[in-house]
Amino acid sequence: MTSLNTFGAILTYAIQLETQLTDYYKRAGSAEQSSAADKRRVKLERARREYVLEITLEAIDGLNEADYALDLSDTSAAAQKTVAQTAARFYRDVAPRINVRDAQRILEKCAKEYTAAAEG
Repeated sequence: MTSLNTFGAILTYAIQLETQLTDYYKRAGSAEQSSAADKRRVKLERARREYVLEITLEAIDGLNEADYALDLSDTSAAAQKTVAQTAARFYRDVAPRINVRDAQRILEKCAKEYTAAAEG
């Protein structure tokens, strides 16, 4: 696994995560969650396009993809809760490390949505 040490790496990982979760929730029969993940992916892609030029190219330390690994083979309700908790943790961990406030808000919103999904 690679380190999530730049804004670009974090957003690329987040976009890939949302793409995987769109498919995961679709397989699990949760059209609402699948649609929500796809909407988050679109927002993250837009943020990457809009804010990558504004980012100060400073390194981000302490984040690694392995810490956010997901088991997407199990679509049970308990597994979906675990997936949502892991996604929420990822977004909570990365948001404060991003130095563009608008991009940070998008990541914070993703965390809130996954936290709500895990609790709901």
